Amino acid sequence: MTHWFHRNPLKATAPVLFNFYGVATTPAATKICNDLRLSRTQLLELFTDSSCNPEMMKNAGDFYFSLLQGFILSLDDSSQECKLRYIQNFKWTDTLQGQVPSAQQDAVFELVSMGFNVALWYTKYASRLAGKEDITEDEAKDVHRSLKIAAGIFKHLKESHIPKLITPVEKGRDLEARLTESYIVQCQAEAQEVTIARAIELKHNPGLIAALAYETANFYQKADQTLSSLDPAYAGKWRKYLNLKSCFYMAYAYCYHGQTLLASDKCGEAIRSLQESEKFFTKAEALCKEYGETKGPGTTAKPSGHLFFRKLGSLIKNTLEKCQRENGFIYFQKVPAEAPQLELKANYGLVEPVPFEFPALSAHWTPETVAAFDLTKRPKEDAAKSKPDEEVKPLKEPNIKPQKDSGCQIS
Repeated sequence: MTHWFHRNPLKATAPVLFNFYGVATTPAATKICNDLRLSRTQLLELFTDSSCNPEMMKNAGDFYFSLLQGFILSLDDSSQECKLRYIQNFKWTDTLQGQVPSAQQDAVFELVSMGFNVALWYTKYASRLAGKEDITEDEAKDVHRSLKIAAGIFKHLKESHIPKLITPVEKGRDLEARLTESYIVQCQAEAQEVTIARAIELKHNPGLIAALAYETANFYQKADQTLSSLDPAYAGKWRKYLNLKSCFYMAYAYCYHGQTLLASDKCGEAIRSLQESEKFFTKAEALCKEYGETKGPGTTAKPSGHLFFRKLGSLIKNTLEKCQRENGFIYFQKVPAEAPQLELKANYGLVEPVPFEFPALSAHWTPETVAAFDLTKRPKEDAAKSKPDEEVKPLKEPNIKPQKDSGCQIS
């Protein structure tokens, strides 16, 4: 398969000790605090561990989130807010805006920020697998599944948890609707790339491949348009990627649509469709160069040198030459001035996010445990708040060597 996907950096966070001396008044309450600190640290370590797999990530995430939700959920399922929600301050950076952190004294902010990073991890795991030269069928399924899981997490955060934040999300930050929506749609588009690669490998009907490519191009275009009102200084590189992928899959769509037209003895229209494919491929090539020259967060790559890119260029050239030969010997049809309108709808292979829910509240949380947190004993100088000089260090992500012919480096 050997795909290439742009990836923005992981979010970084300040250490959280959950030290509530005097507030946690029983051994059970103190144990929950210790477990929160340890499970948070372990989860953060897994984000940068190249040997981590989805099962490890799910287990570590479920353990931490089941404990953290004791600071958010009411034990009696009432609408009443948990008294512990605002006891601890959390600091997180953003994927696009460098190492300038946002801070909120709100456990929901921690829940959505850590959940966001889990989703990002799934996209990076998929990217590492997809870039392999000799990817197996099971690994391709893992790529597909991981991207759908990531889309489901982003979607769940956007619809069910981010709206619960007390402090409004700043414009251009990760948790803002434009960014979360773009991440969702990008994951869907990339998962469909895997479907298209599989359909080509198994030599499925060119009409199905054309329709899937067209739908995928539209996904990328939608993600790009969603980011159009953001500052190009930090969103420009990401948008170049989305734009070039949109053009690339429009080229795919016109190429395979041309094959469908030729099979229906519409050789003149097939030639025009292939010419349009060539036009979009040339535009994608130019965008590849612009992408490489655009500064901003994300992957460092030369996508035009990537195997998946070069293969499409050869396919378009060979198919167009075949159509032109056939037209010169057999059909003698006029080539239309206008490109055919693509009104393709894929009936199979379209990707939907995998539904996601946070795990149930940990059994360690009981009415007695919650009651054991005595908020009247909090110091006046609130120790839970981050110190002004508390540094948020970037996560050191694994340096994955590019595979042969991949032309990219995963960040």
